[in-house]
Amino acid sequence: MNRDPLSTYRIQLNSQFGFDDAAGIIPYLEELGIDYLYCSPLLQAAPGSTHGYDVVDHSKVSRELGGERGYYQMCAALERAKMSQMLDIVPNHMAIHRENPWWWDVLENGPSSAYADFFDVDWEPPEHRIHNTVLMPVLEDQYGILLEAGKLKVVRDGGAFEVRNGDKVFPVAPRSLRLILAPAAQNSGSDALAFLADGFDALPSPASTDLASITRRHRDKKLLAEMLAKLLNEDATAANAVDQVLEQVNANPDLLHEFLEQQNYRVAYWRMAARDLGYRRFFDINSLVGLRIENERVFYATHKLVMRWVAEGRLQGLRVDHPDGLRDPLEYFQRLRAACPDTWIVAEKILLGSESLRQSWQIEGTTGYDFLNIAGRLFVDPAGAQPLTEFYREFTGESADYAALVRARKQFAMRDTLGSEINTLTAMMLDLCEADRLHRDYTRHEAHEVIRATMACLPIYRTYVRESGEVAPEDECQISSAVEAAKAYRSDLDARLFDFLRDILSLRTGGKMGAELALRFQQISAAVMAKGVEDTAFYSFNRMLALNEVGGDPDCFAVAPAEFIAWCRKMHRHWPRTMLATSTHDTKRSEDVRSRLFLLSEEPQQWSRAVSQWAAINERHRTGEMPDRNFEYHLYQSMVGAWPIEKSRLIAYAEKAAREAKVHTSWTDPAPAYEDAVRKFIEGIYDDSAFIGALDEFVASLIHPGRINSLAQTLLKITAPGVPDFYQGTELWNLALVDPDNRRPQDFDLRRRMLADLRSATPEQVMRRFDEGMPKLWLIRQGLALRKQHPEWFGPQAGIEPLEVRGAGRDHVVAFIRGESVVTIVPRLVAKLGGDWRDTEVELPRGEWINHMTGARLGGGRIKLAELMRRFPVALLACEGT
Repeated sequence: MNRDPLSTYRIQLNSQFGFDDAAGIIPYLEELGIDYLYCSPLLQAAPGSTHGYDVVDHSKVSRELGGERGYYQMCAALERAKMSQMLDIVPNHMAIHRENPWWWDVLENGPSSAYADFFDVDWEPPEHRIHNTVLMPVLEDQYGILLEAGKLKVVRDGGAFEVRNGDKVFPVAPRSLRLILAPAAQNSGSDALAFLADGFDALPSPASTDLASITRRHRDKKLLAEMLAKLLNEDATAANAVDQVLEQVNANPDLLHEFLEQQNYRVAYWRMAARDLGYRRFFDINSLVGLRIENERVFYATHKLVMRWVAEGRLQGLRVDHPDGLRDPLEYFQRLRAACPDTWIVAEKILLGSESLRQSWQIEGTTGYDFLNIAGRLFVDPAGAQPLTEFYREFTGESADYAALVRARKQFAMRDTLGSEINTLTAMMLDLCEADRLHRDYTRHEAHEVIRATMACLPIYRTYVRESGEVAPEDECQISSAVEAAKAYRSDLDARLFDFLRDILSLRTGGKMGAELALRFQQISAAVMAKGVEDTAFYSFNRMLALNEVGGDPDCFAVAPAEFIAWCRKMHRHWPRTMLATSTHDTKRSEDVRSRLFLLSEEPQQWSRAVSQWAAINERHRTGEMPDRNFEYHLYQSMVGAWPIEKSRLIAYAEKAAREAKVHTSWTDPAPAYEDAVRKFIEGIYDDSAFIGALDEFVASLIHPGRINSLAQTLLKITAPGVPDFYQGTELWNLALVDPDNRRPQDFDLRRRMLADLRSATPEQVMRRFDEGMPKLWLIRQGLALRKQHPEWFGPQAGIEPLEVRGAGRDHVVAFIRGESVVTIVPRLVAKLGGDWRDTEVELPRGEWINHMTGARLGGGRIKLAELMRRFPVALLACEGT
């Protein structure tokens, strides 16, 4: 790397905030102290994309964002500001769309497509009826019903033919054109049409995948298509004959069905995806198809433009989206590092429990969810765990057994949304059993249940065994742990079959077929964890929503400062350039919402009384038993965390949260009665002055201490080992819920004005504008200025050590020194502290220190916290003369 990155600012690009808008905020970010502009995906995505993760063309810059011209102008603005650029790249999948030329070619030509090996398509799935065919579960109803209703049609546009279902469009297999051109030739007497019908019919089969057949097929079909287009554009008689046949075909379900059966894809009811699907998806999203990035040709085709930008010096950093979806992340990162040797690379890797990032990955670290969760739990009072748990059980009637809920929700995901993927694994497992005489008598059901139980008990997103036979000790441990837990969980199943699966997943048995099962199991387990936990359990286990964050464990209630320092030491030792995040585009709640909700752990009795009072007031707004008490409890926490939140925003969030919980309604099976009841409940409580008054009174007591938590967390991010990341808009108080709420436009004009006001502000003036968010902006500017002025104080050479704290409030302080020059001191558990530091002191090393929050100068030795925190709630000290 050319130099250490100092800070990043993540922006969400879309049609309403494109390259010109990004270029416009660069002077503001430069003055704030930001080092890297961190962009969401900006390659050509599906039309109307709001996020960019649905790429359709890796060779083009998004036209909706401003195209290549706009991108280069943004790059020029960064260069003028001497800032760098980081880009979010998406190697795992692409969008299924007409504008994806590679996927269109696959649908048109099947296995003989020049891009057939670009996508993770199983051309020989367990379902023999769709061999060499891509199952496309995109129809709004059963295929036969739509066929009979005339909602599937073949249409002509000039010389091109397409299959359409509403706004969904599919290509036509060249050989199938014989069914249209031959009768048209007979009706019109056109020798040219007859010649073309025979020519298309004589093309090599799409199942022929030898090089000679593929070469001939693509050459001939191109020439034939050009001839057909010319004929139909110039010969009205031929064109009319073709249109008449099309009209007959579309009017006759038997003829249309015969034509559709000749395609290299099979359009089907969207619900089929849950059981039968021939391609790997991104999680359960049918419109995103997995890439075979392990194929070197695919890697270079998808990274060519990004690699060029890196070589040209336009890109200095890369954020890799969802590496757990890749077949071999280690191989991918080796290739990426070889292609971009001096680039700062971080991965969106979710680490759970004691899991560590793999040292073998040639990257700088993660995107920061590990920091987000350990830093956040510093502000959770462990004493609140028992009373909050007891009240949660009492109020909702729910169990507080989170581990059991996770198993159940993962099982639900495997049954309801990822059934196709599990069925594929089951078929492979059954083949392995059949080939082994000790296991041949196990049934498909037993194989299916053993796979599901083991995956449900895997405590991490995935393991990383490799096709080469490499199995790391930590993978052996995780696999064995999952199998033993699954045996206990499903004691009704034969333990010997679990042991057989363990040996397969550990590559001890099964040969090539076993290795393939193990590799697929890993990719699918990541999707099962994401769908079962992040997108389901986190919306239904509502004991304390502030802990339900990506990469978090709601069962891990709090951490002590010593644990946090130990984690920081580990990062400094192994990952000194990892990213540190507190809010992202994927967080369930923004950092300021969580900072406020952390306080509930310090005041569980007050919280319990408030919820009981609110429930009594709001009983009249419920519709029978709807919403249930668990969701009502979820809503109250969401309102407290984000208050004041507009009714429309909460209604939109509530619909998403209820569907994600998948208890009474879901995305695939929405329940209008329940959702109407939730909407009616929210409308009723917003119009209820008694409730709103009580809510206002309760939240008022949390606002100030919640903001202190936010400032403390922000300073930890700026000074801990790693690179602090700031999500758009969070430099002021930002009370946002999960996307799309957290992707709303930000008022950068306001932020520019406030930053300008800071140029001559005193700490007292800053604190007088507390409600506007001025202290947070001040803290970020001051902290980043120090990082820029002395990057060596925060880099890989600067270690981290705790400072000694004495006195009554010692448990309410996190204090550490980086190297010998920078001291961080922040409060924690501030509600209990009540602003009374009493005799609490921190021991500073010898020297002359300046507090960059207030300008105050201090000598070394014991410093009273009451005096240190008098003018500003957190302290950032630098040693003068170093």
